[in-house]
Amino acid sequence: MIARLRDDEIPAAIALWQAAGLARPWNDPVRDIALALGSPTSTILAAHDADGVLVGTVMAGFDGHRGWLYSLAVAESARGEGIGAALVAAAEAYLRAQGAPAIRLMVRADNASVAGFYESVGYERTEVLLFGKRFD
Repeated sequence: MIARLRDDEIPAAIALWQAAGLARPWNDPVRDIALALGSPTSTILAAHDADGVLVGTVMAGFDGHRGWLYSLAVAESARGEGIGAALVAAAEAYLRAQGAPAIRLMVRADNASVAGFYESVGYERTEVLLFGKRFD
């Protein structure tokens, strides 16, 4: 089952992100979750197993120009069951409902298995340079 992440699931989502290697010292996951869940054009979707245990997440946001996917993570014990693909499909539906005409996402250059996953669910590599600036 996929539904919006509940407040009581935030610690489990953070643990999942840490286990999946998504957490970075310069990103505060509590703040990131609060920002995503507090915005009218973003959300975090959560996948649950048959016992209701959180086994996956994806963050989706619409910036008014395009949709973005972040923090797709599936518990190692649940990989290979189609949960990642189901989360991506649910996030795409959410972003289409927000009015997003296109979706983008970022994958670390050294993460070939994740790049392969996104290609398997219909995403194409694009030739762009990514620039960033932090205000922390």
